[in-house]
Amino acid sequence: MKLFLPLLAACAALQALPAAATSFEFVPAPQTDLNRMYRVDKVTGEVTSCQYGLQESAGGIGQTVCFGSGEGAGPQTPSEYGLVASRHTREAGVFRVNYRTGEMSICFVLVKKEQVVCTQQGKPGAEGASDTPLTGPAPGRAGASATPTQGGRP
Repeated sequence: MKLFLPLLAACAALQALPAAATSFEFVPAPQTDLNRMYRVDKVTGEVTSCQYGLQESAGGIGQTVCFGSGEGAGPQTPSEYGLVASRHTREAGVFRVNYRTGEMSICFVLVKKEQVVCTQQGKPGAEGASDTPLTGPAPGRAGASATPTQGGRP
């Protein structure tokens, strides 16, 4: 019986190893003509990205081009983070979500800076949120949209 308890504890510890090894989540960018994949550390919220790149030399099979975390994409307060891609076929970014707090931010690659950046985390109904609309032509819109008009409407 004395040998059974340490053996049981060792088995339980080995069973927990795969759970600890799954600390990243991967999501492709929703843009249909972009081969970019985002990665988030599920505990720290740090976001990075990689994509396929053509190799300049003849006969090459290409290379993996990766972008490290830049402004806002670095480690956050430890929590439970994930990535969610929108259904916009022309959107190159993804949402970083905090499943514990409900906060979200938008993350995308700044190719010229060769890094992933994320907006400040926010959530609807957050303290200090104003009932007055943001500046722009439509209530709640921050200004001109990067999304093309839909159905021929301006």
